[in-house]
Amino acid sequence: MIYLITGSAGFVGSHLADKLISLGHRVIGIDNFDNFYAKNIKKHNILSAIKNPNFIFIEADITHQNELFDVFSKYNFDCVIHLAAKAGVRPSIKYPSEYFKVNVDGTVSILEAMKQFGVKKLINASSSSVYGNNPKVPFSETDSVDYPISPYAASKKAGELVCHTYHHLYGFDIFCLRFFTVYGPRQRPDLAIHKFTEKIINSQPIDVYGDGSTARDYTYIDDIIQGICLAIEKVKGYEIINIGESKTISLSKMISVIEEKLNKKAIVNRLPMQPGDVNLTNADISKAKQILGYNPIWKFEKGIEEFIKWKKND
Repeated sequence: MIYLITGSAGFVGSHLADKLISLGHRVIGIDNFDNFYAKNIKKHNILSAIKNPNFIFIEADITHQNELFDVFSKYNFDCVIHLAAKAGVRPSIKYPSEYFKVNVDGTVSILEAMKQFGVKKLINASSSSVYGNNPKVPFSETDSVDYPISPYAASKKAGELVCHTYHHLYGFDIFCLRFFTVYGPRQRPDLAIHKFTEKIINSQPIDVYGDGSTARDYTYIDDIIQGICLAIEKVKGYEIINIGESKTISLSKMISVIEEKLNKKAIVNRLPMQPGDVNLTNADISKAKQILGYNPIWKFEKGIEEFIKWKKND
């Protein structure tokens, strides 16, 4: 099989490229090395992939239609895995137009290229942020997601709607996967687990927003990759599917696990909650189990151990 991965030099994209290559598939990866974090980090992410002849990397921007058409014209893709996006809730509040340009217009560009070149299957990365401060727990795909609380969340919801439009008009098979807080080796440096671990190692204070009771459904990268690979195998029709662990870890608990695994206490700088941040995320994964056969296996403590091991050796 030949797969296109957008955002292939990112955290999830680089792991997926490694996995698909290991299974004997050919992977074309595109990334524009967005300056949200350092280019050298992303280049490091794909070091192992680019050594494999079954991986071809192309620096390209999904918002540039001509660049996409050029890529699509050279390969007969069996499926597109669309992971490229402007990431981060807080910066989306400051730069909303950038987020809609990449996350909505960029998704339209991908779908237009698929239409132009006869590619019919897409896995689209969505986000648990679309649920906002959903009062019903755990979050189910049938819950209303009409009340996003950040431009990032709104852009991800818009991406799902655009995908449904192309499914309806052109018969595309599309699964939109709502990822719940992904962590593990290669995690983006702006995310809490990565930031906190680095600061605790270096005896620097960590900024903790709120009283520590906010909670996330942390999902280890290997479980996310399992969900994507199953979706590639099963994609048919149009579905929205949660990919999470279905367990919640409070902010205070997350910090205490990192402290325990590092055998070092954090210096905590307490700050008020930030706008756009949700109080809790918790995935109902019954649909993922039923449709995909998804079965997350990673315990949070073990995942943190693996992340710290990577961080210390990186």
